[in-house]
Amino acid sequence: MTKTLIFFRHGKSDWEASFDRDRDRPLAERGISAAKAMGKLLAAMDKVPDFALTSPALRAKTTLELAIKAGGWACPTAIAEDLYEAEVDQVLEVIQQQSDDYASLMLVGHEPTWSATIAALMGGGTLRVPTAALAALEFEVSTWSQVAVGGGTLLWLLPAKLFTQAKLL
Repeated sequence: MTKTLIFFRHGKSDWEASFDRDRDRPLAERGISAAKAMGKLLAAMDKVPDFALTSPALRAKTTLELAIKAGGWACPTAIAEDLYEAEVDQVLEVIQQQSDDYASLMLVGHEPTWSATIAALMGGGTLRVPTAALAALEFEVSTWSQVAVGGGTLLWLLPAKLFTQAKLL
């Protein structure tokens, strides 16, 4: 049995916008377009998650909402406070607490956490998750509580820029 974990980094944020706290920073126009494109891509690939958890940051929540709407797909969603300014061990704990009813789980969040977490779950290496990128890992486990450092296999890492610049979506 396998579990699939999809990491979705929030779209490009708007540093020029007015916001009081970092978690209130909105998406830039480029981030909005990329979030929509990646939502369509997930639908086209038939890789819509069974459940999605997002960081409480506005840019992450908006990325997920736009992807779902643009892709025309639905899945239950929730906000996970522990995904904001998280360390790898915090992300792993969030993953391990999920319902085993879900075969695929999406986490929407931030850098440098996503790159560090993916590398740790693969057992090492270096990678960079650009804005609005999607990355999927597969685990040969039957429960989310069995997901561990070094146990994942990278299935794909898809930078939004590849699809938006080529106007494929």
